[in-house]
Amino acid sequence: MSQPPVIVLVRPQLGQNIGKAARAMLNFGLTEMRLVAPRDGWPNPEAGPAASGADFVLEQAQVFETVADAIADCAHVYATTVRKRGITKPVVTPVEAAHEIHAAQGRSAILFGPERSGLETDDVAVARSILTVPINPEFGSLNLAQAVILVAYEWSKGVGLSQPPAVDLDPPASQFELDGMIEQCDAMLETAGYFFPADKAPATKRMLRTLLTKPGWSNQEVRTMRGILTILGKPKSR
Repeated sequence: MSQPPVIVLVRPQLGQNIGKAARAMLNFGLTEMRLVAPRDGWPNPEAGPAASGADFVLEQAQVFETVADAIADCAHVYATTVRKRGITKPVVTPVEAAHEIHAAQGRSAILFGPERSGLETDDVAVARSILTVPINPEFGSLNLAQAVILVAYEWSKGVGLSQPPAVDLDPPASQFELDGMIEQCDAMLETAGYFFPADKAPATKRMLRTLLTKPGWSNQEVRTMRGILTILGKPKSR
């Protein structure tokens, strides 16, 4: 089985963005972050709160002075960019990169550039491939965490992450329960003089029944609604 890719943030500017990137990584099973010359130094107090619990990723993050140092042990390096930089290299999408990483021997690294400017030409030059996200040509701006999460998500498809546990749904309401709610509603509306004129009352009641049988009520929802109707039907205390 191939190793998970290393996420390399090149000259990241804001601690908050580093924290958000760590959160995005851990969401999809990636834990190894490397930082190249972070602008505000490391550790950064703003990173932790933004990581929302992904503190492990931040605590294990390694800091390097150059991109070359950060990727020295990696055999496959991808540079994420949406720009054409005049460098002839294979260009892959996140899906294609994920397939290559899973099939590759040796470590893979994915480079992400600074928030404002992205990777420089020299950064892209050290990569084996350019990783580009298909994006709106009129607005190709992704923030750092968005870019990380797109790439991490595609990689995660190949490792079979478990789905969040299903939430048990309340059993559906029986017809008897539903009829009881509708009859209660009819009676309250009758008392309030809603069904007027009288000759249109049957059609209005049919429409009301149609409306109240559309949502697919659970028995708990019916009980809740009947409780609301009961309270509304009580005379107001002075």
